[in-house]
Amino acid sequence: MGKLITLAKAEELSPGQCRAFDVEGAKIAIFNVDGNYYAIDNICTHDYAPLTDGDVEGTTVICPWHMAEFDLKTGAVLTPPATENLKSYKVSITDGDLQIEI
Repeated sequence: MGKLITLAKAEELSPGQCRAFDVEGAKIAIFNVDGNYYAIDNICTHDYAPLTDGDVEGTTVICPWHMAEFDLKTGAVLTPPATENLKSYKVSITDGDLQIEI
């Protein structure tokens, strides 16, 4: 098991919202999709755009600059121009705290 990092209170991130965090040198985004939390790297692997500025459709985030799509559950690239997957992180809620495992 990796190290658990507390990022915020779960109640601070309502369904449909996302938020970026700097965690030990990594830029990580957490998305609340209908009460399910997903964490991925926040920077598009194609041209370094912040994915928290993109649109979310279901469990897909769309890069705001060149429309590459990524799966929020796995970080997998779904459409070009991106070709590299994002890292995804396990999210848990402990005593109301949103935590990721790194």
